[in-house]
Amino acid sequence: MPKDLSTTSSVKAFLAASKQHLPNTQAQDKAKGRLLFAMDATASREASWNMACQIQSDMFAAAAGLEISLCYYRGIGEFHSFPWSQNSTVLQKQMRSVCCLAGHTQIGQVLGHAVSQGSKQKMKAVVLVADCFEESIDTIAHDAARLGLLGIPLFIFQEGYNSSAEKAFRHLSQLSNGAYCRFDENSLAQLRELLAAVASYAVGGVKALQQHDQGKNALLKQLIKQLPAK
Repeated sequence: MPKDLSTTSSVKAFLAASKQHLPNTQAQDKAKGRLLFAMDATASREASWNMACQIQSDMFAAAAGLEISLCYYRGIGEFHSFPWSQNSTVLQKQMRSVCCLAGHTQIGQVLGHAVSQGSKQKMKAVVLVADCFEESIDTIAHDAARLGLLGIPLFIFQEGYNSSAEKAFRHLSQLSNGAYCRFDENSLAQLRELLAAVASYAVGGVKALQQHDQGKNALLKQLIKQLPAK
């Protein structure tokens, strides 16, 4: 269960101390959008896993121009990441190789990995698809804030109705200047819409996301509303 989310003072102190250590990413190649895609592969997601994986694989096929790295956590301290790739066939094969295994969440591992990758080369966004939060928020909040400093928004898409997880996920996404949305495990078409929207954002920013939505989808309006205008 998450601890008290009142981390404002410690986060501000962390931000002040961290600004001088940010990498210079302005000169890096902006032609490719990089997207880190993280999955909760613990046992609580097993019921919808196969269908969710198919939807996520569809995103890889549609995300032309994006370089994607897939990572996931499951079991007892098990965290894995795959190399960056623009090859949708490779990405889909990686996705199909993952299966669920009982264990606790490791969102701290995801955010630490994201900060490490984003410090080396600019990323456009991090996506996390998860249903639970079982860690201390205090340390994790610093990495979410660091993503914000690096200009890498965290998009968290929660499966189901876990209210304590929602509270933590909203806080983490806000610290990174990202966004949170919940999708119904019985209507995975919502996940398809969310992933397609993030792919548009990673290529063209908020403007591209607005063009993708065209004012028709309430879920995407909710997503856009949370993002800072750029």
